Amino acid sequence: MQSGATPAPDAGTGLSRRGLLTSIAVIAAVPLLDACGSPKEKSSGTTSEGDLSKALPSYAPSDLVKPDIPVVTGANGAATDPAFLAYPANPARTVTGQIGNGGTYVTMTPLWGAIPPSNGNAHYDAVNKQLGATLKLQPADGNTYGDLLPPLFAADKLPDWINIPSWNTTKLNFGEAVRTKFADLTPYLAGDKIKQYPNLAAISTNAWVSGVWNGKLYGLPIYSSNAVIAGMYYYRKDLLDKAGVSADVKNIADLEAIGKALTNAAAGQWAFDDLFGNDAAYIYQIFGFPGTGYPWTTDPSGKLVHRYETDGIVEALNWHAKMVKAGYLHPDAVANNSQNAKQRFWSGKVAVCADGTGAWNGDDAKSGAAAAPGYNRQAFKLFSATGGKPTVQLGNGASMYSYLNKKLNDGQIKELLTIANYLAAPYGSAEWLTVNFGTSGTHYTMKDGNPLLTEQGSKEIATTYQFLACPATASTVQSGAVQVVKDSAAWQADMVKHAVKPLFYGMNVSEPAQFSSLGQPVEDMMVDVKLGRKPISEWTEAVAAWRRQGGDDLRKFYDGIREKYGTGK
Repeated sequence: MQSGATPAPDAGTGLSRRGLLTSIAVIAAVPLLDACGSPKEKSSGTTSEGDLSKALPSYAPSDLVKPDIPVVTGANGAATDPAFLAYPANPARTVTGQIGNGGTYVTMTPLWGAIPPSNGNAHYDAVNKQLGATLKLQPADGNTYGDLLPPLFAADKLPDWINIPSWNTTKLNFGEAVRTKFADLTPYLAGDKIKQYPNLAAISTNAWVSGVWNGKLYGLPIYSSNAVIAGMYYYRKDLLDKAGVSADVKNIADLEAIGKALTNAAAGQWAFDDLFGNDAAYIYQIFGFPGTGYPWTTDPSGKLVHRYETDGIVEALNWHAKMVKAGYLHPDAVANNSQNAKQRFWSGKVAVCADGTGAWNGDDAKSGAAAAPGYNRQAFKLFSATGGKPTVQLGNGASMYSYLNKKLNDGQIKELLTIANYLAAPYGSAEWLTVNFGTSGTHYTMKDGNPLLTEQGSKEIATTYQFLACPATASTVQSGAVQVVKDSAAWQADMVKHAVKPLFYGMNVSEPAQFSSLGQPVEDMMVDVKLGRKPISEWTEAVAAWRRQGGDDLRKFYDGIREKYGTGK
């Protein structure tokens, strides 16, 4: 079982602004062997709280670019993303003086979408000119990216600068590999040392945590945010308004009432799509058990308890099966078919769905309006099943990191960090426009206050530089949908008040290989029970088998982590 496994970004909507989840556990490969063939201890990757504080960079926020909707601070380190309704008319410059020293570096990043041409790419040429160095970009298909990495590691043929998503570290024995393959950035970035790179220093401390392995900083955070959660419950406001149904949901009974009011199978309309999510990715926050990224909690005696063992997941399974039996779920959802889920929501075949945070954007508003005039996606405020105080599990500040090759010398590392500082210029800056949109008139024009790619820009520009270094996530206008930014920012401002940090938060824990598939039978049973195919008694039996077959041993492993390193809280 891998804690915190992160799905690839949605190919239909691009990289989610906040939907990239945390990856706490990296499943270790078999133990390394010494010359005599006996196992030897390998680096686990985990860091104690004391060592972590020594490795982390200081946080020095910048005020050069002011968002239209300022950041709102929430609980337990959570904070909203800055929101912009239009690109600043006079973008600030955040980098002055010489950047690169004329070096040439090979990079590798994932890409979900068409790979732009490398030869004769005017965008690449324009950025390299600004950098004063040459980055030879080698983007690869993000869907198969994880398969490309193990051979590169085994052959020791890694590029100078590479992006490695947390969910792709599973097969890389990363706790050990990071020490032998990548440059230790602690001497360059720890504490106040990062302040010589102001744009990197403006990335919050929380974003750097999972880039620390074995007490040292290795990774540069990508698409960081202090508002990372698994997702939320969305509803079609236009449909609820038409039916005269309130969206003020305080408890699970209120949601169930919407199910009854908005279901009309004869008319081809059902209230709900799947509200559970894979591995209970969404429903956990309502019923108060641990989420997918961090599955452990404690009982009143302090004993570690896995999410499979909680009363909350039993209640959630029973409730979801009840909704299936009542006929409130779309038949395709009951058949466990999620391929057309977005179309079902856009067309109004369902009125309520659960999805990641990246689903709420201007492109969604455009697609929805094309399918159903008056389309209006909104999200319920957080609520708990009982009507008590809701909570939501805060994900890591970043789940993708880029790394510099250990073979680079001191001068090269400093040059690449200076380049990273340029690439991390915030949204609203002159540098951000160059990195993300290229050259004005050639690659983009301004429309309604926001940059819009030209035909040439659409061919030559993709998400490439951003996977090497980028600023903290900002909420921005897509497809002219200004109201979507306002609505989602307001929702987020309420959400961050309820954020909690789970056990082992931000810790890179390498689970022994024997636990890698331990949870699969339980996950399979979860699907059958939530859809009413099997009774809850079979769930109980599956969890008991999980304990016998390794669950209790996994608990002992985490007890050892807790004793040696703490719990990350």
